[in-house]
Amino acid sequence: MEKETNFIDVTSVYDLPSGKTKKFTTDNGDILLANVDGEVYAVDDMCTHEDSSLSLGCLKGELVSCTLHGSRFNVRTGEPVEEPATKALQRYEVRIQNNRIEVSLKPTK
Repeated sequence: MEKETNFIDVTSVYDLPSGKTKKFTTDNGDILLANVDGEVYAVDDMCTHEDSSLSLGCLKGELVSCTLHGSRFNVRTGEPVEEPATKALQRYEVRIQNNRIEVSLKPTK
């Protein structure tokens, strides 16, 4: 039997075009959605180097940049690909149901 995961409805798929990001707030903090070629990913919105919102940065391919010090993160994996950040972003499971983007508030490992 599959374990129930706590998904929340975030936005319509039409509100997150390919190549764009969108921030939303939960009780656990801010999460960044990123649409990479039609696939939606969810990671923590705060840069792991300094507290700066990644929603202010630019998404190029699967990399989102932090405007504060230039760190870049892969939104598929959460991994930093450019210093000064060295710690990965927390990732969250995403599913699409009835053209709605839903995100699990339980972080993935």
